[in-house]
Amino acid sequence: MKITAHFYLLNDDFSPEYAEANHEGKESENNPLYEWEDEFAVSTDLKDVVLETQSVYVLNGVLNEVPFSYEIPNMLVARLKMENGVEGAFAISESIVDSYVFENVGEDVVFKVFIKDYEPLSDPIPGVYIASKEFPLDLARD
Repeated sequence: MKITAHFYLLNDDFSPEYAEANHEGKESENNPLYEWEDEFAVSTDLKDVVLETQSVYVLNGVLNEVPFSYEIPNMLVARLKMENGVEGAFAISESIVDSYVFENVGEDVVFKVFIKDYEPLSDPIPGVYIASKEFPLDLARD
């Protein structure tokens, strides 16, 4: 099993009326549906994928040669367990999620998250999106 994750930042200024009147209902260069899109395809075979809502994501790293670990609550987390024993995750603050789709497509999983345009966010590592108001203050200061 494989997983592909898509994260879309919605364009709050998208006009469905303009799209319908001028582009057969589709987005255009002057009327994009999304501000940006990130796509991640995990090439390692997965043993399991579990979607958790209102979960805790642990942000680990090193800052100024000092390791840190912060628990970020209220996250939508897709936990990945690879066949080789490695674990990973895609995570996003629930407060910035507009909607999401988590579905099996054949033997694979597709995870799509649509992010609210008007909520500031940070993406400290690929595939992790944390609302600015929920980002650890100790890390935001440096």
